Amino acid sequence: MEENQSFEEILSENQNLEFHILDEKLRNILQISSLTQDILKAIGAAGPDGRYNNAGALLADTNQFSGIDCVRFGETEDIVLDRETFDHRLVLLQYDEAISFFKKYYQYDLIEGKLRKTIERIPEKAFRAVIANAIVHRAWDTNANIRVAMYEDRVEVFSPGGLQSGVTESACMKGRIPAFRNPILAGVFYRLHIMKSFGTGIRRMNEAYRDSDAKPTYQFSSNAIKVSLPVIVSARSLSGAARAVYDSLDDVRKSSTDIAGLTGFGKNKTLCILDNLEKMGYVGKSGKGRATRYIVRRE
Repeated sequence: MEENQSFEEILSENQNLEFHILDEKLRNILQISSLTQDILKAIGAAGPDGRYNNAGALLADTNQFSGIDCVRFGETEDIVLDRETFDHRLVLLQYDEAISFFKKYYQYDLIEGKLRKTIERIPEKAFRAVIANAIVHRAWDTNANIRVAMYEDRVEVFSPGGLQSGVTESACMKGRIPAFRNPILAGVFYRLHIMKSFGTGIRRMNEAYRDSDAKPTYQFSSNAIKVSLPVIVSARSLSGAARAVYDSLDDVRKSSTDIAGLTGFGKNKTLCILDNLEKMGYVGKSGKGRATRYIVRRE
């Protein structure tokens, strides 16, 4: 590996690659007559000498890389209702397959008279953004799948690799990323209109939840990024104990003891409700142990 050479630019171990699916996608969207070697060089999938790099392998019909593991859980994680793994194939195909899997559980058609309307329990726009981000920003030299965990009330997406060197959590949240970990893949996703513009993924996810009280949540660590997309709901739909706990919150951070005192619930019940409200995106949490505080999420 040459100095300052990214993983994408490293020579692929497999030079016997085929690009039939990429050829079809580029012809349909960019109106090219065929995918030539010059075009593969232009998009960065091959070097000046025509040999394919790792980016080329990721864009080939088949490859040796990990992919996306999608799991639909039942009432608990011990109950697996459905599971599919999309790997060792073109990353654009993985993206399409993950979207199709998602639609099975978070979209349905509502017929009103002669009209058919698609109802989204989780915004497809947000899921498309999180999957595109996960593919483009993940560490491909890590032998791990992007994990998509689907629950009744949310979808959680885990992207391997964490934040790249030099990028802070604050910068990522604001879309101020100085450089992509995988700029060649990012360029292809942009050309195919999968990514609208660079660095706007989180903003687009948040915009998709503009009219929902439940909001996406983001967690960053040294080895992974987790995004949680809750089912679209309004706080007005909350009832019973969940509604009482939600109403006890405001813009001032409170401890679980404070909230239990306001609601009259026991400590364990209060913590359980707070945990569920946080997963649904209603509640923000900060601190650890006795310093843990909760606040209502309004944005």
